[in-house]
Amino acid sequence: MGCNKGGDAAAKPKEDKALRFTAQEVTQPKLMVLPELVEFSGPLSAVHSATVRSKAAAALVSLDVAEGQRVRAGQQLGRLDLADALSRVDDRQANLASARAQLANAERTHANNERLASQNFISATALEASKSSLESARAAVRSAEALLTGSKVQLRDAALTAPIDGIVSKRHVVAGEKLAFDQPVVTIVDLRLLEIAGAVGTHEVSRLKVGMPVSVKVEGIDKPLDAKISRIAPSAESGTRSIGVFVRLENPSETLKAGQFSVASVNVADTPPAMTIPTVAVFTLSGQDYVWTVENSKLTRRIVTTGRKDAASGRVEVLSGLPKEATVLAQRFDGLKEGSEVAVLKPGASVGDKATVPAVASPAPAAATDKKS
Repeated sequence: MGCNKGGDAAAKPKEDKALRFTAQEVTQPKLMVLPELVEFSGPLSAVHSATVRSKAAAALVSLDVAEGQRVRAGQQLGRLDLADALSRVDDRQANLASARAQLANAERTHANNERLASQNFISATALEASKSSLESARAAVRSAEALLTGSKVQLRDAALTAPIDGIVSKRHVVAGEKLAFDQPVVTIVDLRLLEIAGAVGTHEVSRLKVGMPVSVKVEGIDKPLDAKISRIAPSAESGTRSIGVFVRLENPSETLKAGQFSVASVNVADTPPAMTIPTVAVFTLSGQDYVWTVENSKLTRRIVTTGRKDAASGRVEVLSGLPKEATVLAQRFDGLKEGSEVAVLKPGASVGDKATVPAVASPAPAAATDKKS
């Protein structure tokens, strides 16, 4: 006959397999006002910039500025070999002197002919011919003066001088190079006033007005900057349904640089409070947004429809699919299964030993797909 060794074994307590979440790991929907924003983006560009071009076909003797160097309006940037232009000025000065001498001779001749005609020593026809010669001499002087003025203007314009205050952003040529007429030499930008050229859809642009305040986030700059809409294009760009919107940004310290990428946000309306939850609480699977809720101590997955997002507060609007009093997981966890037993601890309580709990906090991005165990 066999006998029980050690008597009846003591009954083991039932193992608690419920997932435990602290009060900080769950939340309820919250009513709050979300800004209604129109956003557009683009690189910063200088409002005032200039490209200095060669106004004469000549060799570049020297280029005295470097990229990044500050220049002033009127400052000489370099020197061209203008021997041909100088020679042309000298030649036209000589032509003008010759024309003036011929005019003086024509005036004397005509004056003599007028006296002779008054005494009937020459015919009226001869006097008319003398007058025509005088007018031709005068026209020749005016022509010579115009040619000389043009040559002097060309010589003046051929000087490589800065048209604006600013910084040299690019040198297009090097000293010793033979330049063609109108060839770029240097580009100068003034960084004190920058502009964002963005594109807004035709369905949204009617809500924007010139002068509206804009919040601008520039890459590399933590704090958003204040700006205003400076102008709006009158028509959509060819082949698109987008209209250009331009924002001007004061940059007196020249901290910002042309080319930095920026995002402009315009708050276009004050909207009523909306039901919101943390953005990290929303998962996406097969194009559907959903959240994990605790209902009757069970883990439930609810399909939701989301609306506006506010990056500043980290919250997203829920349009449908979620009751106002729902308890929602406010953090991301791996290995969750619908229908699992759930226990939400009281504020201040510790989860304790989670050896049987497969849920572990995970800092996954808002658009990540929930991982299945």
